[in-house]
Amino acid sequence: MKFFVDTADTNDIAELAESGLLDGVTTNPSLIAKSGKRFVDVVAEICKLTHGPVSAEVVAMDHATMMKEAEVLRKIADNVAIKVPLTLDGLKTCKALSDDGTLVNVTLCFSANQALLAAKAGAAFISPFVGRWDDIGSDGMNLIADIRTIYDNYAFGTEILVASVRHPIHVLEAAKIGADVMTAPPAVIKMLLNHPLTDKGLAGFAADWEKTGQSIL
Repeated sequence: MKFFVDTADTNDIAELAESGLLDGVTTNPSLIAKSGKRFVDVVAEICKLTHGPVSAEVVAMDHATMMKEAEVLRKIADNVAIKVPLTLDGLKTCKALSDDGTLVNVTLCFSANQALLAAKAGAAFISPFVGRWDDIGSDGMNLIADIRTIYDNYAFGTEILVASVRHPIHVLEAAKIGADVMTAPPAVIKMLLNHPLTDKGLAGFAADWEKTGQSIL
């Protein structure tokens, strides 16, 4: 499964890129607004930190303006993926851009039927939001499983990009189902490292090594 990080913080992106854990980046207007920088400048900086897709979202609601915004965004770098909302105008934009060879991430997906429409429109990625499903008392992973079944039934090339990931269990369950990609905040990705037995083992090794009085350097 590919790991994307959901942030506009270039320090976090650079750190994860150095670790070999980063396959791409997702952003949205809210995340970039927190940076206090110009949208286009932030996207350009992020694109230099990873070779993978960097999702940059349009903010227009109508197809014509979405296309104009997409034209600006995809000129930033070759690895920009245009993120569009799962609306009829968004799908029109997805179709036009994907036919022209541009990667498109269709976002705000909350049903398997919506995911089917995005695949038919040529989306490179579909972003179902599992955490927001959980927030209303449903199991967001059921949505991922349904999309996986449908895409496999018809051999769609659209990659399932699990979004709104809140904790490591979301990552585990998405991987077990066979999602292609997950995107999560940096803190959630780092949580995957944590295990009390790892900490206990390291503490034991360190104590035993100190007793030897040796140094490797």
